[in-house]
Amino acid sequence: MDALALTFSSGWASGVNAYLVVLVLGIADRLGPFADIPDVLGRWDVLAAAGFLYAMEFVADKIPYVDSTWDAVSTAIRPTAGAVIGVLLAGDASSLDQAVLGVVGGGTALLSHLAKAGGRLAINASPEPASNVLASLTEDAVVLGVVWFSLEHPQAAAAVAGVLLLLGLVVLLLVGRLVRRGWRRWRREPARQVA
Repeated sequence: MDALALTFSSGWASGVNAYLVVLVLGIADRLGPFADIPDVLGRWDVLAAAGFLYAMEFVADKIPYVDSTWDAVSTAIRPTAGAVIGVLLAGDASSLDQAVLGVVGGGTALLSHLAKAGGRLAINASPEPASNVLASLTEDAVVLGVVWFSLEHPQAAAAVAGVLLLLGLVVLLLVGRLVRRGWRRWRREPARQVA
């Protein structure tokens, strides 16, 4: 149950910022007595690569439209990272358990990634860049908090991640409706001007 809860939490977090998840889990493996974290995440080469990629994402995520381009590229990376972390967390479990945790990690990462990317597209519609910086810093803080909390309290962190995932998907649905409504209105305007 702890592995499933940790996989769900890290899957949600991977959909928002996969490199930060790998970095937090790897540092926790190095510094703490967390038996659930696979040792491969604590290797120096993995930590260096995750740190470098997190630094790139940290900068890219603050710049309007660059963040959406980064999110588009990350559409394949984040769910894959969530699935790989899920399989790694399964450890020596049966192949069915590994498959389940891989699907949970990857599926959760995909859903949270879609919510993040859709929200960022909406934020890019605002004329000022401060909202991007605030959104990015908030996402990083929440990812860090959820992953760290999941190491000590996996079930509670999974509940938090579930609520955040649900809220993100609801916001994405509402933003999608607003965009569709605006698009329909925009398409009708030229027809009225011609008439």
